[in-house]
Amino acid sequence: MKTAKSSLFLLPLLGLALLAGCNKSEEAPKPKVASESAAPGSYLDKIKARDKLIVGVFTDKPPFGFVDEAGRYVGFDTDIGRQFAKDLLGDENKVEFVAVEPASRIPFLQSDKVDLILANMTVTPERKEAVEFTNPNLKVAVQALVPQGSSVKNLDDLATRTTIVTTGTTADIWLTKNHPDWKLLKFEKNSESLQALANGRGDAYAQDNLVLFSWAKQNPGYRVLAQTLGAEAPIAPAVKKGNIELRDWVNTELAKLGEEKYLLKLYDQYVRKELSDDTKPESVIVEGGKWQG
Repeated sequence: MKTAKSSLFLLPLLGLALLAGCNKSEEAPKPKVASESAAPGSYLDKIKARDKLIVGVFTDKPPFGFVDEAGRYVGFDTDIGRQFAKDLLGDENKVEFVAVEPASRIPFLQSDKVDLILANMTVTPERKEAVEFTNPNLKVAVQALVPQGSSVKNLDDLATRTTIVTTGTTADIWLTKNHPDWKLLKFEKNSESLQALANGRGDAYAQDNLVLFSWAKQNPGYRVLAQTLGAEAPIAPAVKKGNIELRDWVNTELAKLGEEKYLLKLYDQYVRKELSDDTKPESVIVEGGKWQG
């Protein structure tokens, strides 16, 4: 009887042990599943999960990036950002614009404050070390703007004058490297630099020629010196260094938009009226990302 009672007592215990063993076996894969779910996805998936593309743009550089009277971000670059959002997320309004200055463009990418920079950034060897440039969408040369009555006739005349530049621009970098003895007066914003020239605080303003042509047309009494500071160069969107996936997506997007002549439409909307009537669009825009220089 004692043996029978012991057996009856052991049966429930054995059952519990087997059940516990089964539960452990079933629970074993859980850490693996958790690990797989924590694995980082692609950068495009990150943007889609957020349901928003974050783009750094200028707010004071018409016709490329500026704020209109209604407080809306508009311009050549800004509209490209909206088109990117539409093609990636299905809605052109699923874009957040972040105001940048020339000197803050690269730091904003490096600190993940933006996914993409669409702020008129000229491709240079130094910048290529810090960011991933996509294929270009514009081409530009750096020139200098002076008052119409100025005695400055060419770049050499600026050697003994004060030249205004915006910090972090191609003009700032080029002059600092090639003419370290020239006197430069620097401002953080393009609008501040132009105002300084208007106020007579400097003899010339060196900047991308597209900006200068626009300013000279909108503000009679200024002229652009014919000589360029360095060679013509491409302008391109930029992403964080190492973000090959987003860079390649933008390149594919630019190629697709090129087939639709999308940049030409933006040129007609924003840029054409800012330049002389005989300016050829292909001297300004790079349709489809196909740079030949």
